[in-house]
This record gives sequence, C-alpha cells and structure tokens, in this order.
Amino acid sequence: MNYFFNSKLLRRYPWVSSLLTILIAVVVYVWALQGLKVDFNLLTSSWPYITDFISRLFPPDPAVLDIAIKALIETVQMSLWGTTIGAIISLPIAVASASNIAPRWLQWLANLLQNAVRSVPSIILGLIFVAATGLGAPAGTLALGIYTIGYLAKFYQQAIEAVDSRSIESLEVIGASKLQIAQYGILPQVLPLGLGYTLWMFEYNIRAASVLGVVGAGGIGFQLKSYIDGFEYTKATTMMLVLLVVVTIIDAFSSQLRRRLDSEC
Repeated sequence: MNYFFNSKLLRRYPWVSSLLTILIAVVVYVWALQGLKVDFNLLTSSWPYITDFISRLFPPDPAVLDIAIKALIETVQMSLWGTTIGAIISLPIAVASASNIAPRWLQWLANLLQNAVRSVPSIILGLIFVAATGLGAPAGTLALGIYTIGYLAKFYQQAIEAVDSRSIESLEVIGASKLQIAQYGILPQVLPLGLGYTLWMFEYNIRAASVLGVVGAGGIGFQLKSYIDGFEYTKATTMMLVLLVVVTIIDAFSSQLRRRLDSEC
C-alpha cells in the first residue's frame, strides 16, 4: 500500500490519491449504513408519533421548579466531587502512561487501565455503585469519579507527551533531579492545559450525572426519570429546561476560562 501511494503515478497525478481517499470513505459509510438496517419508510411514517410526544412536553410545569433546582444543586455537587476525585486519581496514571517519562512496561499497564475504565459505560458504573451504596448521590458521585479517570488520564497523558523536550533536556544537563524536572520542566507546561481539560470534564459530568439518574444514582436525572415513568411530561420538561440553563451558563464560564488558560500556555 505504501509503495502504491508513493509510486510515480501518484506523484504525477496527485488528485488520484484524493479520489481514492473519497472512494474509500464512501465505501466505509455505505457499509456502516447497511449494518444499521435503517427502515426509511418507517422513519417517514413515524413523524405523527414524534410530534405527538413532543406536544405532550409542553407547556412546562412551573410547580416543580423548586424540586428541579434542588435536584440540580445535587447534580452539580455530584459532578464537582466526581470530577475532583477522578482528576486526582488520573494524574499518577497519566504520568505512568506518558511515553516521554515512563518506562515501556509501566506505560503498557497504565494504558491498559485507562482502556479498561473507558470500556465500562457510565450506567454500568452507576449500577455497580447503587448496589454498593444504595440509591442516591453517593453512588452517582463514585460512578462519575471512576468514569472521569478513563478520560482525564488520557487527556493529561497527551498534555505531558506534548511537553517541549528541550526544556527537560536542559534540566537534565544541569543535573536536576526527577522531582525538579517535573516541577520546573513539565508542570508549568502541563498545568494550563490540564486545568482546561478538567473544566471541560466537569461541564460534561453535569450532563453525565443526569443520565446516571436513570439507574437511581441521584441528581436531576432521577427526578427526570420519575416524571417520565409517571407520564408527567410537562414536569420533565421543567427539569430539562433548568438543566439547559445551568449547562449553558457553566459552558460559557468554562469556555471563557479555558480561553484564558490557553492564552497563558
């Protein structure tokens, strides 16, 4: 394959490479669409059912606004603690998996741990901790903490691997210890990017916490599922609108903070 793409034909006609890439992409997407077995006739005839369900969501019921705010506060608390726990545990795993500072055998083990955590859906984690601690916010917090490790560890690892190697080499030349190299060569470069990743994960975990409520892990998701199961759709809409407002505010705040951190990198 490499020989073909480096052949005289492709050097003479560079558009052939682009055409082949497009054809391969089309074939892959057609293959994926066939695997979905989409019934387009069913999709076109199901619009009345979709519009009927959406119409039942309105108007929102303001009577449950106080319940929505209390549940939302619990969701933010779960996300805050879950993200913090996950970030603390992720840091040593990221260091152990970084190719520029860790030995190969340790990288393999740390990356295997990351992949193992990422392969477990958040709802399964929620079920595990609900079985361990019972229904409520503690189960959701622990599930979010473990779920966060799978992603923040990878983000932190990429940030560490992106460190300018010349700064590390300069410290090694003057005889700096491993701790000094980490403190003066790696941490200043990784910290702004790592904080940005952590803020993004906190924002994401607020949405994930609402999903965990489906399995009884507390927060606004638990109330949302209760109202949907009871066919109280207008109350469920109030929950979703309150969540939308808070997520939008947090997204705007964290985006501004991430831009400030990026400008300091």
